Amino acid sequence: MPVDSLPNSILAHMLAISNVPPPPLHSLPRLRLSKTINYGQLNALCHIRGLKSDQHSSLRSEAHDAFIKQYPQIFLREKTVLPKVSHQVDKRKSALKLAEKKHQPVMAHNISAYLREARGGPSIDEKEITEEKFQEFLNILKKLPVYRTTHEHNMVWKILQSIPELTSQFSNEDLKILSKKVISETWIKGSTVIGDDGLYVLLTGQARRRVKVFRSLIEENDSIITSLYRDSFLFDAELQDSTVAQLYVPSKKLIVKQWGIFGSLKDRAEMDERDRSVVTDYDCEILKIAAKEYEKLKLEKVKHENAQKLKLIRKCPFYETWPTLSIWELVSICKFKNFPPGHVLVESGTVISFVGYINSGYCNIYRNVVGLVDLPINKVKKIKKLVYMGKLKEKESFGEISILLQAPFTCTVITGQEVEMAVIEDKDIQVYGN
Repeated sequence: MPVDSLPNSILAHMLAISNVPPPPLHSLPRLRLSKTINYGQLNALCHIRGLKSDQHSSLRSEAHDAFIKQYPQIFLREKTVLPKVSHQVDKRKSALKLAEKKHQPVMAHNISAYLREARGGPSIDEKEITEEKFQEFLNILKKLPVYRTTHEHNMVWKILQSIPELTSQFSNEDLKILSKKVISETWIKGSTVIGDDGLYVLLTGQARRRVKVFRSLIEENDSIITSLYRDSFLFDAELQDSTVAQLYVPSKKLIVKQWGIFGSLKDRAEMDERDRSVVTDYDCEILKIAAKEYEKLKLEKVKHENAQKLKLIRKCPFYETWPTLSIWELVSICKFKNFPPGHVLVESGTVISFVGYINSGYCNIYRNVVGLVDLPINKVKKIKKLVYMGKLKEKESFGEISILLQAPFTCTVITGQEVEMAVIEDKDIQVYGN
C-alpha cells in the first residue's frame, strides 16, 4: 500500500529542527487465551468444508448446519462432582473379635511414635470445642486444681478425651484422674520449653521443635550451625547475614501447632531431642501433665489392683486359711487377664500352663468320653464326645495340682462367657518355688 509523503516530510522536518527521536516501536499485546474455550474445537469448526463458499449451494447449507450444531462444544464446562454415597457397613462383629479388640495390649507411653504421625498438627473435632468453650477451658486451667469445681473438672476431662494423642495412650479412667491435676503454663515468644518433667499439649500459639545441632568444623565463620538430623535445619541466634540461613528453612515437620504435643511421661532419657523441647514462635498457652502425677497414678492403680488380687485369692476355698503374708507373695507374681467366651483354657491330657483365680464370669468343665455308635451291617464305631461335668464359678481357682505335680488335666475347661481372672504363669511359680 503506498504511504502518504506528507507525514514523512513532517517527521523529517521535526528531526531536522528539534532533533526529536523517532517514536519507539510497540508490539501488539499478546492475547490471553480463555480457560473456558476449547481452541482446538474452534479451529476445527472454522475449517469445516464448504463454510466459506460464496455460492449458495447445498454444501454451504450443510456446513452452516454442522457449525451451529457443534458450536456449543467449544465452551469448556466444569465437571460436576456428586457427593460420595456412603455404603452402610455392617457393624455387627463376632463376640470373639470384639473381645480381642477390647483386650488388646495397652500401647507404650512413648510419645515419639505418635509425633511422627502428627507433624502437621493433630486432628480434633472443632465442632465439639467452640470458641466460648475453649476460652472457658483456658480460664479453668489457670486455676489451681484444688480451687476447681466438680463441673470444671468434668469439663477439663471431656476436652482431654477429644485429643487423639491423649486417648491413644490413656484410658478414660486415667484421663479422668489426670484431668484433676493438669495445669496451664504461659510462655512468651522465643522461650525454650524443656519437656523433661511431663507431657505438654500446645493450646494456643505455635512453636518449633529443637533438634541436635553441631558447629561446622570446615567453615571459617563459627556462627554457622547446621543440623545433622535428616533434611531439617535449625539455626540459633548467633547466625546473622548468612546465605546458608536463606537456603535452608526449618522443615514444616518441626512446627508444633495447636493440640500438638511434646515431652513424655516415661523413658525421657531415651527421647529424641526434637520430641523433648520446643522454641515458641508466639506467646503460647501450654497444658502440662506432670510426670510425677502420672507416677502417682500408676502407683495408685497398682495398689488398687493388688488389693483386688488379695481379696480374690483370699475368697477362694483353698486359700481361706492362708496367712496374709503368704497370699501377698502370690499377689506379687499374678496379673489379671481376660478371656472371650468359648476359649479353651486347658485340654484333657495336657499340663496346664497357669493357675487361674476367677474374678468374674464362669468356665464349663467337660470330660472326654468314648462311646459306640451303631453303623449299618452290624458294625459299631468308637467316637469321643465332650460330656458336661460341672462349672467353675467366681472366687474359685484351678490348675494348682497340675502345675505343682506336672500332672495332666483329666478334663477340658472352656470359658462359658467373658472371664476375667488373676493368672500366675508356670514360669513364675518355678522361680517362686526356687
